[in-house]
Amino acid sequence: MQHNTHGEMQTFKKAISWKLLILSYLFVEGSCQDFGGGQTQFICTSVPKDMDICAATLQNSMPGEDLKTTVMQLRETVLQQKETIMNQKETIRELTSKLTRCEGQSAPEPGPGGRRKETGIKNTMGDVSRGPSDTLAQLSQTLQSLKQRLENLEQFSRNNNSVQANSLKDLLQSKIDDLEKQVLSRVNSIEDDKPGLRNETEQRGRVESTLTSLHQRITDLEKGQKENRPLDKFQLTFPLRTNYMYAKVKKSLPEMYAFTVCMWLKSNASPGVGTPFSYAVPGQANELVLIEWGNNPMEILINDKVAKLPFIINDGKWHHICVTWTTRDGVWEAFQDGVMRGSGENLAPYHPIKPQGVLILGQEQDTLGGGFDATQAFVGDLANFHIWDRKLSIGEIYNLATCSSKAQIGNVFSWLESSIDIYGGASKWTFEACRQLN
Repeated sequence: MQHNTHGEMQTFKKAISWKLLILSYLFVEGSCQDFGGGQTQFICTSVPKDMDICAATLQNSMPGEDLKTTVMQLRETVLQQKETIMNQKETIRELTSKLTRCEGQSAPEPGPGGRRKETGIKNTMGDVSRGPSDTLAQLSQTLQSLKQRLENLEQFSRNNNSVQANSLKDLLQSKIDDLEKQVLSRVNSIEDDKPGLRNETEQRGRVESTLTSLHQRITDLEKGQKENRPLDKFQLTFPLRTNYMYAKVKKSLPEMYAFTVCMWLKSNASPGVGTPFSYAVPGQANELVLIEWGNNPMEILINDKVAKLPFIINDGKWHHICVTWTTRDGVWEAFQDGVMRGSGENLAPYHPIKPQGVLILGQEQDTLGGGFDATQAFVGDLANFHIWDRKLSIGEIYNLATCSSKAQIGNVFSWLESSIDIYGGASKWTFEACRQLN
């Protein structure tokens, strides 16, 4: 049994040897081409153990000078291919880097949710997450607002036979028409060529600058209306949800251990009407804030403490609202249209409202006097904003809501045009609360 096995092994080894020999011939024939152009021949030649078969065959079949030239050519070809590969790798790395930067610019990471907004570069046309199409839509809304104001001015000029008002109106109308053409042109360019968005920020800045100029010219034109109305018979209008429309009260609030805040509001914004007012002091942006943000109910914030208010006002109608508060036990009451809708306690108890702050109408402050977030901006109309440093009685609040002759004005802040500066396109219009109720 062992003898037969040994014989089989010898036969197997011989077969392997013949196969290796045949493969060697094939290798020589396939790798070592006939450089002389003649017919290929198989030659059995003894080769040293450590010598390359291909090199040995070339050495036997070609003159030394031709062999050297061929080797140099092959070496040069290899070097050229290697250089080409390196250049291609460098090009691929460069293109990959550019693609990564483009993707990073076109798809910013979303910020975290919640009332507070992360610090960063803000989009001057609104929310930082807005895309070009949203921005252009917002510009179109702004232009519509300007056109509406011009129509009101046209009616005013007809009633007053004002030649100057007519000439300014025509000039502003012409500029608005030019802006509309710019917006339409921009929309078409975006539809035709999506990659051409890199100049969006630059063009948006130019358009916003033009709009600011138009707003200022219209505001100057509207001054003619103010001469014929009392200083307290006006309303503020915030037509768009932006982070640049707001009004600022010229003076700060004193230290208060109790207060009543009342105002008229009209809005149909959804979700949430935004922030009718916010008062910030150094070190505390949420010293006193009224806000209805997202799908949350309206809230009153005092020193960052929150109470939910049972107001429903986003129906496009005028509503009178009041909130009272005392530092003792943090007791609060909420009134809508002269009727108490809710009350509670433990809202920032024994914390007096601090002085030396900034009072803003229409925006929520993340920093003292700034840090506005478009998603929290008030959209609608606001009028007769008053503040008292005491808790008004139910009867006093009812008189305010029903335009009674016994209604009082705020002793801390009273509603006067001379007490407010407006920015970013917010506008002032004649308003009489009692007329709205009839």
